[in-house]
Amino acid sequence: MLPRCAVSVCHVFVLVLCLSAAEDFDWTKNDHGSFYYGTFPAGFSWGAGSSAYQTEGAWDKDGKGLSIWDVFTHKRGKIQLNDTGDSSCEGYYKIKDDVSLIKELKLNHYRFSISWPRLIPTGIKSDHINEKGIQYYNELIDQLLANKITPIATLYHWDLPQVLQDKYGGWQNISIVNHFNEFASLCFERFGNRVKNWITFNNPWSVAVEGYETGEHAPGLRLRGTGAYRAAHNIIKAHAKVWHTYDTQWRGKQQGLLGISLSGDWGEPVDISNQKDIEAAERYVQFYLGWFATPIFHGDYPQVMKDYIGRKSSQQGLGTSRLPTFSPQEKSYIKGTCDFLGVGHFTTRYITQKSHPSERSSSSSYFTDRDLAELVDPRWPDPGSEWLYSVPWGFRRLLNFVKSQYANPMIYVTENGVSEKMRCTELCDEWRIHYFKDYINEMLKAIRDGVNVKGYTAWSLLDKFEWDEGYSERFGLYYVDFRNKNKPRYPKASVQFYKRVISSNGFPNQREVENWRIKAIETCSSSNQLLAAEEQRSTAANILRLIHDPLTSHMEMVTEIVVPTVCTLSILLCAILLMFLLRSRD
Repeated sequence: MLPRCAVSVCHVFVLVLCLSAAEDFDWTKNDHGSFYYGTFPAGFSWGAGSSAYQTEGAWDKDGKGLSIWDVFTHKRGKIQLNDTGDSSCEGYYKIKDDVSLIKELKLNHYRFSISWPRLIPTGIKSDHINEKGIQYYNELIDQLLANKITPIATLYHWDLPQVLQDKYGGWQNISIVNHFNEFASLCFERFGNRVKNWITFNNPWSVAVEGYETGEHAPGLRLRGTGAYRAAHNIIKAHAKVWHTYDTQWRGKQQGLLGISLSGDWGEPVDISNQKDIEAAERYVQFYLGWFATPIFHGDYPQVMKDYIGRKSSQQGLGTSRLPTFSPQEKSYIKGTCDFLGVGHFTTRYITQKSHPSERSSSSSYFTDRDLAELVDPRWPDPGSEWLYSVPWGFRRLLNFVKSQYANPMIYVTENGVSEKMRCTELCDEWRIHYFKDYINEMLKAIRDGVNVKGYTAWSLLDKFEWDEGYSERFGLYYVDFRNKNKPRYPKASVQFYKRVISSNGFPNQREVENWRIKAIETCSSSNQLLAAEEQRSTAANILRLIHDPLTSHMEMVTEIVVPTVCTLSILLCAILLMFLLRSRD
């Protein structure tokens, strides 16, 4: 056995070798270039995605337990228009319908997530396993395979069992690592003979920051400056444990792959000749994607995170950094736990060094720790969602950054797409066609640069529940009529365009690609008319229902007209009375 000091020296030496193997990313080289006509490598996999809470509905059916999102959305004021995912797309009841849409698109793979509380209602395996939940995912997987579609299963897409949040504090507590590992093991046991591509976590950045720092997402906690870091720390440990469990117990029998899906906006320096802006942009990316990727590939947090959070913590008078630390054993256990890296990407920001002094210690948070400012170019196309601008060249930059930082890992693009924020119905989504065309083309350029991208997942297959935005944003290739209890699906123009990209495995020539766009827009016009007619029938049916039910009609009139009018008049009378009292006192 080697002496302990010799082991430590070996560990440091290996870490140095690993870090030195990473190339330096060239921040000054930003080649926007023209559109590149060409095709993807043979065997490139095309897909679309969804997640359990966003699409399944059936929130309390067939033995499913409560998730943190079930509880969070039922609190008024948390979600736009107080929407919930209670029924959403009713995907739980429409497996065959949705698989037929996937087949119609000619997809090679479909990415979905498995609801933890649908399988284990309390999140604790020894309590109870819900066989009806197992049956649902068995049916979905079997339907996909019967139609020659590869299933890609995500184990955690944000719907934590509520019991684990109430009992232990969710991702704030180290005990969740073992519970998650037991859930993952159940999935490998029941589905792993057919599912060969596993993702542990989807976008853990959002889980940590929006769930435990800002409180915008479930469970809605605002543990500023500490909550996000603690949640992320436990998520990284949970990912590593599940990877080792799969590697030692299941890989030999099942021959699958297991990775993680990390989201990252690209951060571009405002001034590429300014070293401070370059450093701020790198900090932005390291605090986003690097926060999770660097421990998984190199064994520890990015040095810039350790430096900045440590310094801010010291300025607050804290004895230790607010960023938790990994022990030497944990570093070696976590490092290398990735068979492929899933990359989710939607948009880009310009980044600059903060020009004003740091905030007081009392306002410390993940965001102030980064010490940078985010900007957008007003010329960037904005489809309506306040955070999502179309900046295709940022995608190529991010993919090349991953290549240089992490020794060119195998990459699957696990989320890429664009929303619209329209109250009216519109199936002719030409802006989405442009977005997909340009972003997919930048991915093709990245492959030409030598980036090892193996597959692409359009986000998303269907319009669905969009977290704190409710149903006000639509990402789907297929429009879902949420006002209709049957939740019918209608193809948008982007369906036809994406289908042509898949069939051609890229972009053969300018004339053909332009022809795809024209035909896609022509096709969607008839679908628009069909949907408009359906909506008119639905509106007429609602009017008839109100006519035939005078009590309902009367109650709706009382709540919508009489009550607000009475309230307004009461406030007005009180104001007049108060005015008279004040005058009489004078």
